[in-house]
Amino acid sequence: MKPVIRLALRDWDFITPLLLGDLASDRFELTIERLATLPDDFASDPRFDASEISFSRYTTGRARGETGVVGIPNFIMRGFRHRCVVTAADSKLTRFDELRGKRIGIAGWQDSGNTWTRAAMAESGLGIDDAYWAVSRLAADHPIIDRVGRYARPGRIEALPGQPPLLDLLTAGAIDAVLMPFMPKGFFSKGSRFRALLPDVRAAERDYFAKVGYVPGMHIIGLKPELAAREPWLAQALSDLLDESQRIWLEKRRRYADTTPWLIDELVRSGHDLPESWNESGLAANRTMIAAFIEQLRIQELAETDLTPETLFSAASALEGVH
Repeated sequence: MKPVIRLALRDWDFITPLLLGDLASDRFELTIERLATLPDDFASDPRFDASEISFSRYTTGRARGETGVVGIPNFIMRGFRHRCVVTAADSKLTRFDELRGKRIGIAGWQDSGNTWTRAAMAESGLGIDDAYWAVSRLAADHPIIDRVGRYARPGRIEALPGQPPLLDLLTAGAIDAVLMPFMPKGFFSKGSRFRALLPDVRAAERDYFAKVGYVPGMHIIGLKPELAAREPWLAQALSDLLDESQRIWLEKRRRYADTTPWLIDELVRSGHDLPESWNESGLAANRTMIAAFIEQLRIQELAETDLTPETLFSAASALEGVH
C-alpha cells in the first residue's frame, strides 16, 4: 500500500499539474493543502506529514539543536531580494548606501528573505549598524505578533509600540524604506505610492548573480522525522515530483504566454540571463548558497553555529554519499 503524504504549500502556480492530477507519483499518494499562512510550528502540527517551511527558521532551529523536522534541499521559494527594498514614490533615494543613518521598516527580523536582503544591502555598503530598524507589521490587516524576538537591540533594532503599519509610516515619511516579502497593494498600478528603491533592479540582481552564482532560497520542504526514517526514499521522491511539476508548468507557461502582453519577454530574458540549472534542487546544486546563508546567520548574529550544508541537510548528504 502506497503511503499517503499530506503536504502544506503556499498557492504556487507551478503546483497546478499536481493539483489537477496531470502528474502523480507511482510510489506515494500526495494530497496538497494550499495555505495563505504556513504552519507556525510544523514539527508539532498533526495535520501534515510534509510542509513548505522557512529556511531561516529551520536553520536557526537546527543551530539550537532542534531535530523535529528533516529538511529537504528543495527550495520551493527562491528569488532575488534587491527588488524587495521599497520606498515612497517621491523619495530621492536610489541606492542602498543612501539609507545610511535612515530608518528602515521590517516585519520579521529573522525571516529568510530579510536575511538575504540585508546581505545584499551589506554588499552595497550598508551594514546593520549603519541604519535604524523599525520592526512592525506591514499593513493594518496583518496580525500583531512578536516580529523581532531575541534579536532586539535598543536604539538599533526596535519593535514599534502598538505595531503601526509600516506602509503607512512610509507614506507619512516617518521611515525611509521598507523591506517587503511581497509587493504591497497598489504597487503595480500607475501612480502607486511606492516604488523599488533601486532604479534598475534587474541590473543589480543580474550583477549579484554574476558575483555569487545563485538565486537565494527562502523556503524549503520539511518532513516529519518519523516518516523520513520509515520511508528513507521519500524525501528525494517528493523533491523530484515537485521539480517535475515546476518543469511541466514552465513548459506550459512558455507555450501559453499570452496571459499578459509582455510575459513572453520576461521568460526570454530570464532564459538568457540565468542558466537552466538556476532552480535545481539537491545538496550538490545548492551547497554554495546554503553555506553562504549559514555564514549570513553568523554575520548577522542570528545564530552561533558550526553547521555545514552537510550537517544541515544530513539526509540529503547521506544520499549523496557525503559523510
